[in-house]
Amino acid sequence: MSDPRFRFSLRTRVDLADTDLGAVVYYGRYPHYIDRAVIAYRRELGVAPLGPPGHLFVVRSLQIDYRSSARFDDRLEVFVRTGEVGRTSHTVDVRITRPGEDGPESIADARLVIVGLAAYGGRPSRMPDDMRRALCEFEGLDP
Repeated sequence: MSDPRFRFSLRTRVDLADTDLGAVVYYGRYPHYIDRAVIAYRRELGVAPLGPPGHLFVVRSLQIDYRSSARFDDRLEVFVRTGEVGRTSHTVDVRITRPGEDGPESIADARLVIVGLAAYGGRPSRMPDDMRRALCEFEGLDP
């Protein structure tokens, strides 16, 4: 792991299906890598991947800043951290890098705001205490 701000990362490779005719990752495919890493992060923390009962995850917003292009078969390391925990939501920061001999190259940075809903299409729900505790303890945040 090469970024001290992040305590979790997932290593993967660029799939052919995610690239255009020039073998460069299509910009709309980066959320695929983000989702894969965020779900792995949740599993690592013991949080249900789609949200615990009564607090189902919905992405309220996603912002991605592209820094460089990834290409077919590149190795990627996707870092994930929870930066903020609210009453009904939490903010997740993601950094996608390409490891290299001279250090990692930044590919993209993203920020997601994830809201928990009582049921899909329903109203926001209060974050369960055990989920709040798992996120805060892992990240060193105040509950």
